Amino acid sequence: MNFESIEEHELIRNAMRKLLSDFPDEYWAKCDREHEFPWDFYHAMARGGWIGIAIPEQYGGSGLGITEASIVLEEVAASGACMNGASAVHLSIFGMHPVVMHGSEEMKQKYLPRVATGDLHVAFGVTEANVGTDTTAIETFARREGDHYIVKGRKVWTTKALDSERVLLLVRTTPKSEIQRRSDGLTLLLAELQRPEVDISPIPKVGRNAIATCEVVYDELPVAVTDRVGEEGRGFRYLLDGLNAERILVAAEALGMGRVALRRAVQYAKDRVVFGRPIGQNQGVAFPLAEARARLDAAELMIRKAAWLLDNGHPCGAEANIAKWRAADAGFQTADQAVQTHGGFGYAQEYHVERYWREARLVRIAPISQEMVLNYVSEHVLGLPRSY
Repeated sequence: MNFESIEEHELIRNAMRKLLSDFPDEYWAKCDREHEFPWDFYHAMARGGWIGIAIPEQYGGSGLGITEASIVLEEVAASGACMNGASAVHLSIFGMHPVVMHGSEEMKQKYLPRVATGDLHVAFGVTEANVGTDTTAIETFARREGDHYIVKGRKVWTTKALDSERVLLLVRTTPKSEIQRRSDGLTLLLAELQRPEVDISPIPKVGRNAIATCEVVYDELPVAVTDRVGEEGRGFRYLLDGLNAERILVAAEALGMGRVALRRAVQYAKDRVVFGRPIGQNQGVAFPLAEARARLDAAELMIRKAAWLLDNGHPCGAEANIAKWRAADAGFQTADQAVQTHGGFGYAQEYHVERYWREARLVRIAPISQEMVLNYVSEHVLGLPRSY
């Protein structure tokens, strides 16, 4: 790996910082407080071509790699947008990866250019209330009737469902009693969301409130066979293709949240005077912030390594998972220390660090918990017996 500064990456960072300067903390606090999707930000990202950064050029995107996409999302989060900003564009930037890799040419031509321009919003419907991370146990079923599937079931934690035209929907097309392996019989559909057969209910939650996360009920929803991604019954494998990229991008978002939290905390430690001197002069304040910086820098190295491996076609399961684990931990610990540095004011919305803290907590749970990452490392890296 080469650690010299890459001009293209610096240009991306500078361009993103210029764009994001129009969206200060107050903008994000308002969106979060009023549960408003950040449309002005989203449209600015679309006009700049950033939403299509990882979509192939022949379908209207820039055709760049995960490294570049991770830099974009890191800068979004680091601007103070945190997950409210990152989640507004995350799925558009890379959520359509299964379509890029396995969709028909007709499907790619029909949908990918619209995603690249920001015209088409797509949500991701996988998780179910009684399933959690045991994805192969999902029960939402799609039966084939002629040239359509008919979908019936219930999903939870579907981000952007209220604002999306379509959803990448994982369904069961073969009953569990008829499959040989747990991962068989699952199919990925690009289904319509805003239809009378679909009921969408936002889930009240502690943070990232500019982006609705929803329970979605599908009651006999028709989906054209031409909107199936790849082959019937292979949907779980198609999801796996994008997991390493997802881990890396979420890690970059966690890193960005840690960066903005640290920046705020350090400035406050310089400005806040108690007992006649800046509180940052006290080692009890200074050392935890220095440690936070060390943790963030270590996380960044693992993110860069994982992204480089993926972009160059090398296996990176261990690196991608560890990057997510390390960055999620470092980002949250930094946000927590930022609150602590501010003392009582850290609990006040005026200083924004409480919002960083609420949003940084999310990535220790989603899209995969820290414990499930350690399960992966235990089994696939250390060679220990599987625990679940």
